[in-house]
Amino acid sequence: MRNVVYFDLETQKSADEVGGWDKIRDMRMSVGVTYSTARAGYKIYGEDKVNDLIQELTRADLVIGFNQLRFDYEVLHGYTVLDLSQVPTLDMLVDLQGKLQHRLSLDSIAGATLGLAKTSEGLQAIKWWKEGRVLEIAEYCCFDVKITKLVHEFGAENKQIFYKNRFGALLSVGVSW
Repeated sequence: MRNVVYFDLETQKSADEVGGWDKIRDMRMSVGVTYSTARAGYKIYGEDKVNDLIQELTRADLVIGFNQLRFDYEVLHGYTVLDLSQVPTLDMLVDLQGKLQHRLSLDSIAGATLGLAKTSEGLQAIKWWKEGRVLEIAEYCCFDVKITKLVHEFGAENKQIFYKNRFGALLSVGVSW
């Protein structure tokens, strides 16, 4: 059975706190979440289990996420010498940006395609980290993984996803996931 792993993580620090977007590795992971099709379930990782998370990702047949090549993998590169960009990966943001020549948010895609909205955003997760509210971060991150999985499954089945442009028009883009 093929093991597809959906993945997202949240950080302890913002880009401003570490000195800019060129220092993503310094943001440190607060919580990482995966959904494995082989396991048919979610797994939540704290920073103390980051090596287990990296091991799960490197053993997957395919890792699917949204902006994980530029962001999530870069955060994890602060913990490992492995080049995670070599892991078989579908970064839906990169795929869509290549087709549209501009970036979309996961929230805009999930809203237009599935009628779902994210429950929070990354800066809120950083605030929760500073308040010691790790459970809220884990719940938020799990829901982002679920949205990522549902968007991917919709695109794979229907060969398109929907989004709203900056003027509010509902548009679609073909995908070959």
